Amino acid sequence: MRFAGKRAVVTGGASGIGRATALRLAEEGAAVIVGDIDEAGGRALADASNGRITFRRTDVTQAGEIETLLDSAGGLDVLFNNAGAGGAREPIDEISPEAWDRTQALLLRSVALGIRYAAPAMAKRGGGAIVNTASVAALGAGYAPTAYSTAKAGVLHLTRMAAADLARHNIRVNAVLPGFIATNIFAASLGLEGDRRDQANAAIAGMAAEAQPIRRTGRPEDIAAAVAFLASDDAAFVTGAHLLVDGGLTIGPRHSWDPAAPSLFAALEQLPA
Repeated sequence: MRFAGKRAVVTGGASGIGRATALRLAEEGAAVIVGDIDEAGGRALADASNGRITFRRTDVTQAGEIETLLDSAGGLDVLFNNAGAGGAREPIDEISPEAWDRTQALLLRSVALGIRYAAPAMAKRGGGAIVNTASVAALGAGYAPTAYSTAKAGVLHLTRMAAADLARHNIRVNAVLPGFIATNIFAASLGLEGDRRDQANAAIAGMAAEAQPIRRTGRPEDIAAAVAFLASDDAAFVTGAHLLVDGGLTIGPRHSWDPAAPSLFAALEQLPA
């Protein structure tokens, strides 16, 4: 019960990583408010939580709605800035200014404003913990489209800057970097529904399990556990940090962990003396 007596807000909490984290925080004693545009999913979560989770419809691209969500907590100890989607998929030489702006507003601006409006409420309670969802895509190319990856890199640096700004208020700010996690975000970004969405999710899960040293797809609960740690007093000496939860995806080139993969050094060893 690490969050007994604590008040927490989770954005994008109606499904996937947000839902799993809202449940984890509630199970450990927090009173949780979930903000999301998915009213059906959010209300179903709240109804099934035995009063531990409250839902409030929130569009995080609207500053006023973020502020209202955080004010509705009546005091704030934990904020998980998690709302997001795949965003625009076009490469940089094809993307429109409007698509770029929409992606940044959802994935980066919303996090900045979440921190902005959470900080005064946390300061009044003597401090708090903020966790932001970044991504392995923040670390390099090849994991996600350009607009998404750039926004997540911004979230990573914003986390460090906010940690420095808010240390005087005893507010810790950290980020979690998921790898391939079994949610609908990839299929949704392609506009897939029904059976096609399920087929895409199964294909992604299969490919992800083969792309990393830990041979299974990540689960929302894996991220929830990391967020709960960073938000708890177990991480009281941790701020401005990021925690990779990616099954080893970014550990190095495939031959570093898969003996069957070709490598330059193995090839050189086969050369005749």
